[in-house]
Amino acid sequence: MTLTVRQGDRSSPECPDAMPVVVVLDRLRSAYNVGNIFRVAEATRVAKIIACGYTAAPPHPKLAKTARGCDEVVPCEVADTAAGAIRALKADGYTVYAVETALDAQMYWDCQLLFPAAIVLGNEALGIDPEALALCDAVIALPARGQKNSINVGNCAAVVLFECLRQYLGATARRFSLVKMD
Repeated sequence: MTLTVRQGDRSSPECPDAMPVVVVLDRLRSAYNVGNIFRVAEATRVAKIIACGYTAAPPHPKLAKTARGCDEVVPCEVADTAAGAIRALKADGYTVYAVETALDAQMYWDCQLLFPAAIVLGNEALGIDPEALALCDAVIALPARGQKNSINVGNCAAVVLFECLRQYLGATARRFSLVKMD
């Protein structure tokens, strides 16, 4: 078996259409985490990111360091609160999913996503604002079996957004080859 490994960036996205998913970032305190989320959002073709509260938004040097140019590609809006952003998304027909460590949350792999979808990620220490959480249509979680109750928000975003992409591609019956095998 011969593998062809891609080197460098493509001149344009392999999938030109954005996935109908919006990421809502509620008061994230680390600009590095936000940059990481931009990177994942670009890889999964997220439609846009909404930075709420004191979440860093482009242009921002720390965000740019981990985003590696993705902050210039993924559209970003700024909102005063996540609750306000969620209300607007719901008015536009989005199903809103909170990713939170709630006891009654559904595991992300058991959730059948409805598109267009919004994924809400909360503050690294405080989680999602209670008012915003109450507005969400569903709460999903990642299992945390260790002593800590959660994982890094950027890592969490990667897991959930790639699950969104998997379900979206399955729902639309589109497949994209990542590695060519001879």
